[in-house]
Amino acid sequence: MVEKVSPQEVITAILNSSYDRRIRPPNRDRRGKNGPVIVDVDIYVRSMSNIDFSKMQYNLHLTFRQYWTDPRLAYEDLFPGSKVPKFIIVTDKDVIWTPDTFFLNEKQAHRHEIDKLNMMIRIHANGTIMYSARLSLTLSCPMYLQRYPMDQQSCSLFLASYAFTTDDIVYQWKTDHPIQYHPQLNSSLPNFYLDEAQTLGCTSKTTTGEYSCIQTTFSMRRMFRYYLAEVYVPSTLLVVVSWVSFWLERTAVPARVSLGVTTLLTMTTQAAAINNKLPTVSYLKAVDVWVATCLAFIFATVVEFALVSYKASMTNACGPGSRKSTVSSPTKDNTQIEESRKDSWGANKGQEMKLLAKEVMKKRKDLNFWKRWKIGADEPKMIDLRSRILFPALFILFNFIYWTWYSFL
Repeated sequence: MVEKVSPQEVITAILNSSYDRRIRPPNRDRRGKNGPVIVDVDIYVRSMSNIDFSKMQYNLHLTFRQYWTDPRLAYEDLFPGSKVPKFIIVTDKDVIWTPDTFFLNEKQAHRHEIDKLNMMIRIHANGTIMYSARLSLTLSCPMYLQRYPMDQQSCSLFLASYAFTTDDIVYQWKTDHPIQYHPQLNSSLPNFYLDEAQTLGCTSKTTTGEYSCIQTTFSMRRMFRYYLAEVYVPSTLLVVVSWVSFWLERTAVPARVSLGVTTLLTMTTQAAAINNKLPTVSYLKAVDVWVATCLAFIFATVVEFALVSYKASMTNACGPGSRKSTVSSPTKDNTQIEESRKDSWGANKGQEMKLLAKEVMKKRKDLNFWKRWKIGADEPKMIDLRSRILFPALFILFNFIYWTWYSFL
């Protein structure tokens, strides 16, 4: 019967007085040359939260795993003829050598310790070691907001050795599934959709030497539906409401002034609320262009009414005799037709009135839409008539340019 070796016996055998945890493991090739320790890394992302644009940071909750080989801890040949455990578990990381890994862009971090320290070390029979720990990190992430809120942000995680140069430690991502996501990870990001992470190797050069490092980049696409409902639709409605002023009589001064000022103040308040959530940057964001244009349209509505009022006062000052009709008036048409009818056959008055009405209707039908619309309009009224067409047309043109530009930028 094959004797089984207990984990306690294995630990006693490998962690003897000859083992020095202060010295990194050897990594000798076939020629006996000692090379750097190869540390494989993989990460299980449990959640991502608090993507803060004002502080340029985000939070990450993950299980961090490292794999390396320490020949000094191999125990498969220490007990010949006996069955040794496949691996043993150590919960004290200070009893063996471990890589001095740190996160380059970490701002705050802590290990989870409820109910005990969430850390595990597996030592396999051939000397392969797996180190696993549950961590919460606050990481810096430069964010570029030119296309906000139609933007896509890329936030990275960098890790390297703090003391050992490339002569002693080389980091690399594990070949199979180096970055794994929790199945419900995207639900922890209500405003973003997380794409597949990209992994890269890198080298960190400082005045103290060259250090091996690796990085992973998380690409997050912002979900636009929230901003469509909270920003774009309300601001569009405010612009459209301001156009109601063009359909009110110029004598309705309180109504037109109140409408213009109210929409302008509401739009200004909305713009301030949007920018309060974002950092101060030196460039224009997509939402800034939209809000500024909406403000310009609403302000132009107020200016248009001021122009109409000024033109109306000038027209009234010149007297009613100075107003010229844009097309021949029905009275003039009536006189001309009546005289021609009297000269021709001198029909009775009732018949002449019917013929007059038909003639006037015929003349109106021969006019195009714009001429029929502006019949009897003076110069101030013409400004309102033109604004009813010009303002919506320009806003539609702006929308076409805006959405085309930021969709393909």
